[in-house]
Amino acid sequence: MNIAVVGAGLMGHGIAQVFAEAGHPVAVYDPDPAALARVPERVAEIFRSLDADPAPASRIALHDRLETAVAGAGFVIEAGPERVAIKQEIFAALDALTGGDVILASNTSAIPIRDIAAKVADRRRVLGVHFWNPPHYVPLVEVVQSDLTDLRVVDRTMALLAAAGMSPVHVRRDIPGFIGNRLQHALKREAIALIAAGVCDAATLDRVVTEGFGSRLGVLGPLEQSDMVGLNLTLDAHRVLIADLDRTPGPHPLLEAKVAAGETGMAAGCGFRAWTPEEAKAVRTRFLDHLAREARNRRAARAIG
Repeated sequence: MNIAVVGAGLMGHGIAQVFAEAGHPVAVYDPDPAALARVPERVAEIFRSLDADPAPASRIALHDRLETAVAGAGFVIEAGPERVAIKQEIFAALDALTGGDVILASNTSAIPIRDIAAKVADRRRVLGVHFWNPPHYVPLVEVVQSDLTDLRVVDRTMALLAAAGMSPVHVRRDIPGFIGNRLQHALKREAIALIAAGVCDAATLDRVVTEGFGSRLGVLGPLEQSDMVGLNLTLDAHRVLIADLDRTPGPHPLLEAKVAAGETGMAAGCGFRAWTPEEAKAVRTRFLDHLAREARNRRAARAIG
């Protein structure tokens, strides 16, 4: 099946690499010539980091016109900016340029699919495919159905992703943030509230996560862990602490204040923690090296199996 990827940026080039390596011809479109020009080297770097044969990169073709990119595609993935209006316009264009049997998917990480598909005539063929960043290292993909998505479209998408070596999961309700980001931001909400309340500093909180319960999350999900220790223990803990968890109605004032002050994180040199350029680079390198190592290990296990 021919795949078209709309957007050559942070997610788009990685998604293109995943499908190209799985044997699909992939057309990548972006209105920004500079973004398109960076795709070959970025894809080559992915193959190098995975110790993989770079030959499949030849299946990726670059397009500066949307109509040529989607011509002949059976599956189109939008990986554009995370803004509803932009995505709606992209999907309106895709609706006009593709036949009714072509699946239209959005890589949105939080926006409900029904909102993105508002200008599509036949919304049965529209769904979400939320790849995690970086998509070439993280196998999970949330396949999100809206209230109008045809379940056969979900099944075809799940099969396509599984065959490409990804790990698709079916999200049956079209809610903001889906599953993963609701869990992730619930944790961030409480983390910010703990810092604001003076319970600890940001560095301590990060250590509690990474060296504590976070060290087991890769092998043991939260409900799996609850079943393992016993739901009676989970209930006892909830009776003590649930009422004390943060209930701020909206973004926490501390987060709002930091953004307003320009303290937006590593790129600015300060967020919840202060960062030198060297420290920020070291964290990014540690993060990507870990994910690449895990991806190589999974590929080696599949090869042995």
